Amino acid sequence: MDIYYKTDIENITHEGLHELFLSVEWESGKFPSELLKAIKGSHSVITAWDGDKLIGLINALSDGALTAYFHYMLVNPSYQGKGVGKEMMDMMLNRYKGYQTKVLMAYPNVVEFYEKLGFKSEEGTTPMFISELI
Repeated sequence: MDIYYKTDIENITHEGLHELFLSVEWESGKFPSELLKAIKGSHSVITAWDGDKLIGLINALSDGALTAYFHYMLVNPSYQGKGVGKEMMDMMLNRYKGYQTKVLMAYPNVVEFYEKLGFKSEEGTTPMFISELI
């Protein structure tokens, strides 16, 4: 296993996104064309690769000065627990070092992972969203 990381999106394909997102059972994996468009519209993207296989991805949406929102952060389950997610998040946090606010939404099963990286929930806040399935 020879894992490497990239900060460009040129090798990301519909098929790679489809496989990665469905590996973690995210519904958005059923819409690879839209996912590719979303990734291309990101402020920054870091990907993890095992050879030519996309095994992890994190993206950020940002105002370019004060706030970065980490929207997608996922690692293929076959590679979880090997430091891939931590490496990608460390790279992304370094990219946005100095920004006042770095935000993400975490599912309960990964809260501990993000807490180890310095994230915490904010008293008095509630995550809210509107989801419109395509």
